[in-house]
Amino acid sequence: MVNVIGLGYIGLPTALMMASHGVEVVGTNHSQGKVDMLKAGKTTFEEDGLDELFQAALDGGIQFTTEYQVADVYIVSVQTPYDKFTKKVEMQYVTAAIGDVLKVAPKGAIIVVESTVSPGSIDKYVRPYVTEKGFKIGEDIHLVHAPERIIPGNMIYELLHNDRTIGADDPDIGEKIKVLYATFCGGNIVVTDIKTAEMTKVVENTFRAVNIAFANELAKICRHDGMDVYEIIKICNMHPRVNILQPGPGVGGHCISVDPWFLVGDYPSLAKVIDESMKTNDSMPDFVLNRIYEIMKEKGMTDITRVGLYGLTYKENVDDMRESPTLQLLESQERHLATGLKVYDPYITNDVVPNQYHDLSEFLNAVDFVIIMVKHNEIKGNMERLADKVVLDCHNICSLPGVYHI
Repeated sequence: MVNVIGLGYIGLPTALMMASHGVEVVGTNHSQGKVDMLKAGKTTFEEDGLDELFQAALDGGIQFTTEYQVADVYIVSVQTPYDKFTKKVEMQYVTAAIGDVLKVAPKGAIIVVESTVSPGSIDKYVRPYVTEKGFKIGEDIHLVHAPERIIPGNMIYELLHNDRTIGADDPDIGEKIKVLYATFCGGNIVVTDIKTAEMTKVVENTFRAVNIAFANELAKICRHDGMDVYEIIKICNMHPRVNILQPGPGVGGHCISVDPWFLVGDYPSLAKVIDESMKTNDSMPDFVLNRIYEIMKEKGMTDITRVGLYGLTYKENVDDMRESPTLQLLESQERHLATGLKVYDPYITNDVVPNQYHDLSEFLNAVDFVIIMVKHNEIKGNMERLADKVVLDCHNICSLPGVYHI
């Protein structure tokens, strides 16, 4: 039996996927409200295909509880934030979950950490913790790291098809976990050591962050000298060995905007390119805010309350707001002692920020200037409704005449 600890954006789909493929699964979460919601047959966030997967998991016998179970395998999928000052990973949620696991785990149980951690975190934090609790690693408890590799908006497909990495002290234990993941994963599953598995996950997201930063820096350079960054990228990408990404209003989510900082925090004298890249990406919401004020000045607009941000989530067609550029922009506006921007997102139904709207028509009627922060399908299908607006398109998706870009 598998006990999945943490039923958030990663833990819940993983638990459902295993249960729908014949694995006996109990999902554990500290929130009674979330557990009650799942027991009532309702998923806790929106994701294409999640409701169908949930039903298949229910048919497969999955159970939900706040209690830790006696199990053969524990999959720990809890949050790993980072300290914004030191840039180091904070492991308290992982160690707390493992502490509760150790209270019920039978001899020989395998603890799989899916949470993303910096290289060496399991050696530095988890091993000493387990040993201090009186357990002998390799006999009483086996440790494994199997970093998740999925993204909101495409979770189900990626769980089924993405390659996976299993890091283990003992290759035989690694192979056992490989067999478990192979019940649903059709991609290649590589077994390696724990520290290598830790490093590969962080490096994957760092690679993406650095490449995004290059595109964002190009946007700043081109804006400074009146050049069209999108035309330049399009021409450059005609080269057979060039593939420049598109710039945007910032980077959000709990992977690309967070994981590279782990390397900066652990290797401050070495991770120079990574550090500058993260600073570039983090600067983009401020850059967009400055563009808003520039355009308002150019157009003779003085009423900030007639300006609206379209999109609150960190990416299109999901309800995940973690580290979203829009939230960062609003925080920056507050730091400059200014407020008043209106906000709308079709995926966020509860009030999370001031001046938030929940209907597209009401939002558009209330503003004269629209900033496209997120390229949801909804706005792509309603571009004609922006024809009488001033538009700052942060994603180059609007073909209306007179549109401004970052």
